[in-house]
Amino acid sequence: MRQIPARMRTYQSYVGGQEVPGEDWVYVLDADTLLDDVFGSLTLKRKLEQGRTAPDDLPATVVGRVAKADRATVRRAVEAAAVAAPVWGAVPPDVRIDTVGRLLHARLAAHAEDIAAVLVEEGHPLALAQWQVSGMLECFGPESIGFYRSQMLQEFRRGERRIQVRRQPDGVVCLNPPQNAPLSSALLGVTALMGGNALVVRAPRSAPLGVMYVMQEFVVPVLEEVGAPPGTLNVVCGDPAPMLNCWLEHPAVDDIIYFGSSENGLKFEERCISAGKKPILELAGNDVVTVWKDADVELAAEALTESFYGSGQLCMIPNQVLVHPEVADALVESLIRQIGHIRPGHPWEPDVLLTPVLRNEKFFACLQDARDKGAEVVCGGHAMQLDETRDPNGIFLEPTVVVVRGVEGARELEAVRHETFFPLLPMVIAEPAPDAELLETFIGFVNSNHYGLRNSLWAKDAWVVDTFVARVRTGGLLKVNDSHIGFLPYLPTHGGTGLTGGVFGEANYPILRTSHLQGVSISTGSRPRDAVFGAWQTLINERH
Repeated sequence: MRQIPARMRTYQSYVGGQEVPGEDWVYVLDADTLLDDVFGSLTLKRKLEQGRTAPDDLPATVVGRVAKADRATVRRAVEAAAVAAPVWGAVPPDVRIDTVGRLLHARLAAHAEDIAAVLVEEGHPLALAQWQVSGMLECFGPESIGFYRSQMLQEFRRGERRIQVRRQPDGVVCLNPPQNAPLSSALLGVTALMGGNALVVRAPRSAPLGVMYVMQEFVVPVLEEVGAPPGTLNVVCGDPAPMLNCWLEHPAVDDIIYFGSSENGLKFEERCISAGKKPILELAGNDVVTVWKDADVELAAEALTESFYGSGQLCMIPNQVLVHPEVADALVESLIRQIGHIRPGHPWEPDVLLTPVLRNEKFFACLQDARDKGAEVVCGGHAMQLDETRDPNGIFLEPTVVVVRGVEGARELEAVRHETFFPLLPMVIAEPAPDAELLETFIGFVNSNHYGLRNSLWAKDAWVVDTFVARVRTGGLLKVNDSHIGFLPYLPTHGGTGLTGGVFGEANYPILRTSHLQGVSISTGSRPRDAVFGAWQTLINERH
């Protein structure tokens, strides 16, 4: 049995380089208490936050509390960022990018186990906490930092001129992370800070502890060490709607990074544009994994089990599989066998990957829709208790695979058309056809996806791989014969097209998307007339 930490972590708002106290608190209960008594845990949390339980008489199961920022504090955070932005933006890139990246990576690496432990306290299974920390380390690793630096400034020589193509910071960036993985998303926003922007981060009420812990105890000291002005980073906790409204209304805000559902995100995009803000959207994913006839079936099935990590409540997991008919049976068999290690449990247990699903009506509605449209449920399909006993009232869901025969009409199923956010994986088995025809069908199917976060391909044939890579245009990331959710240096962790990223959607490097291109020419003293007619005169001289 894991021991609950003796010390309760407490964090105030962090604004303008100072802690700002609040009158109200958001309480974090140890994740084990939720499994033991869902109703009692939620009732206790509600009583604490409503002031109906004395804060000086807290039970040991309360592992942390974070001050809830009022409207004045939220505005103050934006104003502090507005003051800091021009000063911080003038700091040389080797400090903002190279030094900050190196120092932050060192601190994250030194405290990786501590960060994972805090995430576990908030309810993330240990394996998924370690996965998130792994992504953080890649994001700030030397290879990625070198890539960011290369994209921010390129310089060329033309005679006595130095010609630069550089990116300048937008100014004040506000970040609204998701509830399911707020810390990794908040740290992704730190790369916008490295681009010269000042940053305001909202720690979500559902899981504020990890965000506050890492931002205040690791990022802030790094900024202080390099001499960043107060207000470069501000972190506040609160409800999303009033905070987003404040950001939209405040004239100092330039960009807003928004995580959420596609429906809400696209509406928010319109509000941003109307308010003159740049929207950077991270919305739903509905990722496609394509398995060709020569794929390594065992490895492909192993990658497909990632669909059930976190009970499918992660945006970047496999959401649907398109498989060549020649390997379909073998893939189904291997996948069902490998699903056996995907189980529920306490978050501190090292091999647990399923998380509670407190409201499962949509799961069963989606499953019934698939059945009604001819899909076959080949495993799963039930709620269960912590010990994997099937129970309609269980807070866990079995990993579920449904088989859909034929590509035509597959998108009529809700589980194929939209992100489900449940441990439900539809496998679309194509009807037999010549390979050239099937490849066209597969590419057309992937490109017809209205979403576009990540796509994967499992194939050995170089012609298939090259054709797929050249012609699949959706998504911010494409993986070939690899983990679908694994992190790699240089590559983005987020970002996509369509309903995933809105009309401006693309691979999301916040350091790039919160900055803008600028061309610069630095001359020692050129004759203006020569500059105006130089190319013309060179052409005439060459002809004669």
